[in-house]
Amino acid sequence: INEIQMLVLDVMQCKIQKKKLPPGEIKLAAESLVLRKTTLAKTYGNIYTLWFGWAPVIILNGYQVVKDGVTTHPEDVSGRMVSPFFKAMAKGKGEIFLGCSWKQQRRFGIMTLRSLGMGKKGLEYRVQEEASHLVEFFVNLKVTVFAGRPVNPSFPLFHPISNVICALVFGYHFSDEDKTFHELISAMENLFRFAVSFVHQLYEIFPWLMCRLPGPHKKVLSCYDVLSSFARKKIRRHVERGIPDEPQDFIDFYLAEMEKPKYDEDNLVYVINDLFLGGSETSSTTLNWVLLCMVVNPDIQEKVQKELDAVLGPSQVICYEDWKKLPYTNAMVHEIQRFSNFVFVGMPRVCVRDTILLGFPIKKGTIIMPNITSVLYDPEQLETPQRFNPGHFLDKEGNFVPREAFLPFSAGKYIYCPSPLPSAGHRVCLGEHLARTELFIFFASLLWVLTFRLPEGVAKINTGPIFGGTLQPHPYRVCAIPC
Repeated sequence: INEIQMLVLDVMQCKIQKKKLPPGEIKLAAESLVLRKTTLAKTYGNIYTLWFGWAPVIILNGYQVVKDGVTTHPEDVSGRMVSPFFKAMAKGKGEIFLGCSWKQQRRFGIMTLRSLGMGKKGLEYRVQEEASHLVEFFVNLKVTVFAGRPVNPSFPLFHPISNVICALVFGYHFSDEDKTFHELISAMENLFRFAVSFVHQLYEIFPWLMCRLPGPHKKVLSCYDVLSSFARKKIRRHVERGIPDEPQDFIDFYLAEMEKPKYDEDNLVYVINDLFLGGSETSSTTLNWVLLCMVVNPDIQEKVQKELDAVLGPSQVICYEDWKKLPYTNAMVHEIQRFSNFVFVGMPRVCVRDTILLGFPIKKGTIIMPNITSVLYDPEQLETPQRFNPGHFLDKEGNFVPREAFLPFSAGKYIYCPSPLPSAGHRVCLGEHLARTELFIFFASLLWVLTFRLPEGVAKINTGPIFGGTLQPHPYRVCAIPC
């Protein structure tokens, strides 16, 4: 009887709450992930509610609504959602899934990355070195057994990008033949594929049942354990070696803080996993989209190459600051991030106290989800948002023009800064500056030396995304031709 009374009370409270919240409807969780292809904003407006059982999720659409929704009372909506599956996977720890200590951990992360060279020439040298290895790989295809054969660029792009973050976190990088490295890649691929699977949605709705049943979710949890086990091995080696007077990598810096509250080995493991996952997958996926767009748009590729040839000297090493004198190249890098948009929604936020959101009373614990895709494709911000066009970031004279609605890294910052170092209080990507540096240097380095073409006899290529933890291009092959 008590359970029935509680159920009736929940239903009544839900109905009362529903009248106060933005309009909306009941949806399956999987449907909410494909917001780009829904028409719910046309039906309910740019702020609406999706109900998952008794739980309301407030969806923010379009640049102005997303901006107002997360900046009017930013501290009120600064919480992080820890879903049942991610709670089981990372136990609420790490940078992405932190609980109440996220500001403390984030401040430490930013300070440490700065100490390791983020925003300075030290880290840029590492990026330049890895970019040169990538260029060398494609050039050497002409003199190896792969000469004349098309190649899938996915792994060649992933390897040097992940080595940049490995150097920061572990103090060394992997060779491309390293078996452990390939095991880590396989584990990461399984994690990202599972993110939009039906079984994942079931786990989020019925965690008490799914945790007791066999299935692919068990395999994915074991994949995360593979990453965690690797991180623990590296931590133990650092401990055995001792903390040097001058820390050399992220683990050294963290171990030096271990006596402080909320700094422990478990949290370090999950932070390492987050940095490795985020620092490898996002930039390599964007570069994968870059090469795809280059082979589909050879005229744009040629314009980039002409600008690089006209501006750069024959023996010059490409630096991040070169974006100032390469407006078309810089516009191309920005447009590929906008157009490919490897994440379709921003990281969900949670109200940490009762608040007013765009005129609606929102209770503590309510999930707020900014639709980043709707911002990047907002027709009120761009005349042709559905077209791939670097001109979106250029004025009539060909100068680079920043756009306030350019938010591929999250919805925590609204003032464009070409060389940003994030604040500890913002929910933007911790490695935003690193990602910007990598994308510009890798892209310019590749296009300065190589021209990418479709294989002979291939006239069409699938440019649609594969839905997963990130939006991946369908597998494709390219031919790299030295300029």
